Amino acid sequence: MQHPAVPDLSHTHTRPIHWVATATAVAAVVALSSVLQPDAATAAQSPAPGPKSAPAQHIAPPDPATVAFPLECGPVKTVVRKKATGDLDGDGRPETVAAVHCDAPMGTPPDGVYVVTRDADGGKPRVVATLVDPKDRHTATGLSVRDGVVLATLLGYSTADVPSCCPDVTDHVKWQWKNGAFVSDTPSQARTV
Repeated sequence: MQHPAVPDLSHTHTRPIHWVATATAVAAVVALSSVLQPDAATAAQSPAPGPKSAPAQHIAPPDPATVAFPLECGPVKTVVRKKATGDLDGDGRPETVAAVHCDAPMGTPPDGVYVVTRDADGGKPRVVATLVDPKDRHTATGLSVRDGVVLATLLGYSTADVPSCCPDVTDHVKWQWKNGAFVSDTPSQARTV
C-alpha cells in the first residue's frame, strides 16, 4: 500500500458543527468582555478620545419618556417629538438627545432639545444639558447623532414680527462634547432664509 505525499486533510473541511463551535466561542468572549468593563464615566467628566455613534450593545439608552424636562407647560403634558441616541462623551454608554415641546391643543409650540443620560450605576435618566431653549422659538425637524456629534435642523424666525405659523429661517446645527461641555460648531453659512 502506498501512502500519499500529502496527508489526508478531510478534517479541515468546514461543516456546520465548526460554525456552531466558532459562534459559541465568539459569544463567550463577547459576554466575558461585557462583564470585565472598567467603570463608566459620566457626561460631566472629561471625555475619552473618540466618541462612538452606536450605543453599546449591552446598555440601553435612557428613555426620554421617563424624564421631567425643564419646560413650563401648565396643564398640558410634554411630548417627545424626536429622539436620537449615541455615545456623546466617549464613556461607552449611550446618551439620548430629545426634541421636546408642550402638548398644546393649537399651534406649533417651540421645541427644547435636551441631552439625557444615566448615572454610572444605571439609575434614573436625567437631563444634563439644554442644547436648544424653547424660548428661542425653534422647531426641530431633524435630529440625529453621528460619530458623537448631535446634528439638528431647526426652523425659526428672522424677526419677532414673523407669525408663529410660518418659520422663515432654517439652521443646520451641530454640537459636540468638548472639554466638559457641549460646544456648537455651526458654520455661519448654515443659516438659510
